[in-house]
Amino acid sequence: MPRKAKEYPEEGEFVVATVKSIHPYGAFLKLDEYPGKEGFMHISEVASTWVKNIRDHVKEGQKIVAKVIRVDPSKGHIDLSLKRVNQQQRKAKLQEYKRAQKAENLLKMAAEKIGKDFETAWKEVWVPLEEEYGEVYAAFEDAAQNGMDVLKGLISDEWTEALEPIIEAYVEIPTVTIDAEFEITVPKPDGIEIIREALIRARDRANEEKEIDVKFSYQGAPRYRIDITAPDYYKAEEVLENIAEEILRVIKEAGGEATLIRKEKRIKKVKKRGS
Repeated sequence: MPRKAKEYPEEGEFVVATVKSIHPYGAFLKLDEYPGKEGFMHISEVASTWVKNIRDHVKEGQKIVAKVIRVDPSKGHIDLSLKRVNQQQRKAKLQEYKRAQKAENLLKMAAEKIGKDFETAWKEVWVPLEEEYGEVYAAFEDAAQNGMDVLKGLISDEWTEALEPIIEAYVEIPTVTIDAEFEITVPKPDGIEIIREALIRARDRANEEKEIDVKFSYQGAPRYRIDITAPDYYKAEEVLENIAEEILRVIKEAGGEATLIRKEKRIKKVKKRGS
């Protein structure tokens, strides 16, 4: 089970917790990411409406996402809230927890490869990477995308060598896809060919860059759609800007008109090659 490098959670932090015991006035929960730590959730923090029976909302053994509202390390007290967690926050925390589970499994594979136990791996790899990146899987993603050198100085060469083939095979790289549309008209007999040549030229030039994928599709005259997939939003925006400038220049020189219509960005993940 993934655990945090720090001893106590911070106020405002979202945690994964398991309901340990329920009482008329509240519930005690085990903090899954903080071994040996328990939190208390008062009945007033269970739901935004009046709670007649707390068991209508939580049950023993149930895993929930809670928000830390108070921490007193001197007394070992941690106060939690369920009602202060919205659906989006819950989803984000569970996603983070799943990423931590993936990172833990990959680190266990590396530890087994070099004959070390997980407690040693946790101290030598997990702690420094979490302190640097905030989460270990983010460090693995950075290494998958930019090479293992990004981890040098944080963990030993022994660990980077053990982790490299594992990261290569199993880590997914997040990418961002943005899409837009061009309205293009060229009032000439060969106008369609001029537009087609401009789009192909812009696409091929952009696709020369590593980890950039650009696709055009015909939406029906005079609209053409462009999809740009890049490692991050800023790079995708840069590519779109460059393509737009090229298309607008070529079409203008041909005596036509072109307009860029913006759309929303989409985030997806692609598997590292070889996985």
